[in-house]
Amino acid sequence: AKMGEVKTPRQWFLWSIALIYVCAFASIYVQIPGLYGDEGILPVRLQMPKEQRPLLEQESLLYLGPSLGLAPQQTLELMCLLGVALGLGAVLLEPLRDSLIYLCLQALYLSLYNVGGDFLHSKWDVLLLEAGVLAVLVAPLGLLRRHSSYSYHDPVSFWLTRWLFFRLTFCTGVSKLASGDPTWYDLSALSHHLENQMNPTLLAWYVHQLPDWLLRLGAVVVLQSEITVPLVTFFAPIRRLRLFGFYVQLFLQLCYILTGNCSLLNLLSITLSFSLLDDDHFNSNSGPKKKGFSGAHYLDWCPVIHLGSGVCHAQVSLIWNVFEKQIFFVCTKSKDLEFQPMILPKSIVARDKPRNLPSVSSVSCVCTRGIASKLWSLLQWAVITVAAAAVFALSVVPYTSMAGMSVSKVLPAVRDAYRAVERYQLVGAYGIQHRLISAEGRPEIILEGSYDGLTWTEMNPMYKPGNVNAVPPIVGPHQPRLEWLMWQAAQGGDDTSPWFTGLIQRLLQGKPEVVSLLQVDEAQYPFSQRPPALIKAKLYNYHFTDPAKDKTHLQNWWRRQYKKDFFPIVNLDDPTLKKLLEESGLKEKFPVQPGSDTPVSQVLSLIRGHVKGLSGSLVLSTLLATLAGIFLIKAVFSWALGSRKPRPASADHKPRKPKEPSEMAEKSQAPATSNRGSKKDSNEKKYSERSPRKRK
Repeated sequence: AKMGEVKTPRQWFLWSIALIYVCAFASIYVQIPGLYGDEGILPVRLQMPKEQRPLLEQESLLYLGPSLGLAPQQTLELMCLLGVALGLGAVLLEPLRDSLIYLCLQALYLSLYNVGGDFLHSKWDVLLLEAGVLAVLVAPLGLLRRHSSYSYHDPVSFWLTRWLFFRLTFCTGVSKLASGDPTWYDLSALSHHLENQMNPTLLAWYVHQLPDWLLRLGAVVVLQSEITVPLVTFFAPIRRLRLFGFYVQLFLQLCYILTGNCSLLNLLSITLSFSLLDDDHFNSNSGPKKKGFSGAHYLDWCPVIHLGSGVCHAQVSLIWNVFEKQIFFVCTKSKDLEFQPMILPKSIVARDKPRNLPSVSSVSCVCTRGIASKLWSLLQWAVITVAAAAVFALSVVPYTSMAGMSVSKVLPAVRDAYRAVERYQLVGAYGIQHRLISAEGRPEIILEGSYDGLTWTEMNPMYKPGNVNAVPPIVGPHQPRLEWLMWQAAQGGDDTSPWFTGLIQRLLQGKPEVVSLLQVDEAQYPFSQRPPALIKAKLYNYHFTDPAKDKTHLQNWWRRQYKKDFFPIVNLDDPTLKKLLEESGLKEKFPVQPGSDTPVSQVLSLIRGHVKGLSGSLVLSTLLATLAGIFLIKAVFSWALGSRKPRPASADHKPRKPKEPSEMAEKSQAPATSNRGSKKDSNEKKYSERSPRKRK
């Protein structure tokens, strides 16, 4: 591979995006009946427009369901299954990692996002939509051609992934300090974060038991990794610096996964970090290894060593900008960050030439053969370059308010373009709204049901803390949407959301689709035989137990304290509940219409019947295990075919071996008579061949 090429990192990026699409679509598919079904919390059929609009004016492919003879719930299921099928095809087959495939995946997920309401408006959903747009630009357009090639793309499209990764990491770190969160200023945030994150794992409990000084040091490492490292290494012209930044971010995301479960946000962060690599890094292990530490090794790592001398100056300048509320690079000139030119010696920069830089002027696509191929490749390059420049310009607009920058300083054309395409989620803003970490513990909503109003029983969910004796669960890449909203509602204290009112109503009705969101195992749900007559909700503060202090809670993983009532006691005929349902638009005005019995509908019902009763984590684990088995079988077959020895060459084509010195010596010591005889025989043979007369 040539120096600075990004063919292998680009393939890893496209492969990872396809795998994340598979996990996202499969996770939503499992939860559709409980979230958006006719008997779900927020029935999606209530959002269907009364009048049919043209295709180009539709905000979601959901509205095309009636033309296919499908009910709204089955239309959502079909969209998710198509997304899983296309994602699996792109994961397993390299030719399917094409722009058209990723465009279809983007359209399907955007359709779900536009009708998903609060359940699908999370940070990782917005990030996946923006990363999906970049995948469309990065992937080759080869399905319409006989031969597809990655060489037709200019690196400028792949640079957008690094720009997105920088915005995600740097703005997330800066917002921690800009929000004025006291836990980050006194370096106690990591200890509280282990309790307050969405899905803490068993390892988070053990990390929480570490000494206080070590956890404070970990908070410093997090701030350095999210602020200083991206600012200094992501766009550095030195290749070693970028590799250093990649491994720092990879280590940080692995720590998040081990202590807080594997979420789509962590997987997307790792996927975007591939933009810091190049082909030389993947091919470095194939060459001969050098032993020892030479001067060349020192020159390679010298920028990293010299980097430490500039970190202190960078931190002082950065903290000063934080207090001055000029934290974002949009409103800060490059000359304000004086640490960059002083830490890189000219000899190092001259030796390690800039690699992996986008060269818009060098159009490599004109090197193709044929006039038609040249024109097609040139047009493709022009479209991708213009689209990349447009995405880069639009990504600046959401941060103008954060930077204290007047909106008038942004070009009017860029502002108008951003408003026009805002509904398509081409770009997002990350780190602007930072949620303060509570030092009082982890707030949790606990639902309780009763038959008589005297004896109350808790309804503990599967994927979040409830029972203090329950071990923190392993969720995996599955994203439980209901638990995520309950976690946010507990921190915000909002009990009037439409989804929470719908949840209370469905639990009072005993709908199995909604109950399965809380507990799949009927033995774990106390009202599996008969729904409760009354429901209320309380708010508790949870803390990890400390064996040294909480000697009375040796068998518990959590300890909790009652804080307040979150939702009053209601029943199905309660006027308060009916009023909230009417205000939320969840009041049933028309009966559910039966769907048509089409072949597609029958297939969807068959697939749903096989998945019914399974938890989302189990479905995704099975799916990922199947993919791992396919790749393992493929690797075994490749190894078996590669280990076969080539067939020996035939006698006619057997290569001649050079004569050994012993054979040459024996021939030189041969008798002279034999030499003369052999010479005479050869002369007679030549004479007989030259003679025109031949014996018959």
